[in-house]
Amino acid sequence: MSNVKVSSQQPVERSSLFANIKSKLPKDTGIFLVMVGIALIFEISGWYVRDQSFLLNPNRLVLIVLQVAIIGIIAVGVTQVIITTGIDLSSGSLIALSAVVAASLAQTSDSLSPMFPSLVNMPAVVPIVAGIGVGLLCGIVNGFLITRTGIPPFIATLGMMVSARGLAQYYTQGNPISFLSDGFTAIGQGAMPVIIFLVVAVIFHIALKHTRYGKYVYAIGGNMTSAKVSGINVNKYLVIVYTIAGGLSGLAGVVLAARVSSGQSSMGMSYELDAIAAAVIGGSSLMGGVGRITGTLIGAVILGLIKSGFTFVGVDAYVQDIIKGIIIVAAVSIDMHRNRKKR
Repeated sequence: MSNVKVSSQQPVERSSLFANIKSKLPKDTGIFLVMVGIALIFEISGWYVRDQSFLLNPNRLVLIVLQVAIIGIIAVGVTQVIITTGIDLSSGSLIALSAVVAASLAQTSDSLSPMFPSLVNMPAVVPIVAGIGVGLLCGIVNGFLITRTGIPPFIATLGMMVSARGLAQYYTQGNPISFLSDGFTAIGQGAMPVIIFLVVAVIFHIALKHTRYGKYVYAIGGNMTSAKVSGINVNKYLVIVYTIAGGLSGLAGVVLAARVSSGQSSMGMSYELDAIAAAVIGGSSLMGGVGRITGTLIGAVILGLIKSGFTFVGVDAYVQDIIKGIIIVAAVSIDMHRNRKKR
């Protein structure tokens, strides 16, 4: 009898030990290990398929980091929207609109056909502020449409996605805007996009974790009715969240225009989907109330590794999109399963 008791307690003790170890690990340990695993898979595949290293190529790593920086900036805003049970489909189009507006005010007198001949050689701060301002304005519109009219976030931001892209095309008449000032393009060169992304990530990581704003955002996502009953001005904070998301899309558009030294209405195509994917892969729940900036950062890196890795081993671009779609669906399915278990 005593032997039976000891053997029956062992599995319980082991599971308790594993639970204790798991609780002491950082919350993003799992997704971080996934990122490391993906990197190692492409490293091994690189030696097998192309007889060269995937991770030890400086040029490739720089390209991955730069791609991650642009997607990461908008993903920080999208994460906050998702935490409130919302969605933002407009961020890619806002990148284009912000980029062309910023570029049009950053042109130099060397331009053959400046959009505003009387506004050439402007200080770099003018196009930067203008681009971010366009994003903020569109974010405010998204927030007010959702809170004042009751339109679902999916429809409101879908409308903004189409309208902003159309405005960018109308503004440029389909022509690229080039001959931008050195002062403006400096924010897109070298490590600057990465620095900007990391600064944005740190600011909003602190904001979500240690401020009243963050506490209210999680409360709204956890249970909007309870948040209203407890005295939180839900509509006010939803407008703030969508305004921040729009502003970060504007910032991403400015950085992208500076990086490629041009503003084009085709910029940011499908970036909104990559940002949502980065947030969901990083642990943000589409059911609301759950999400971390650190997880989103790792999710963005995973997307960058996947895109660069598949290109490196010679996977067709169309197949890459198929696999990316499967990854998004799998991440959402895991999230739904996790939420069902909690309930």
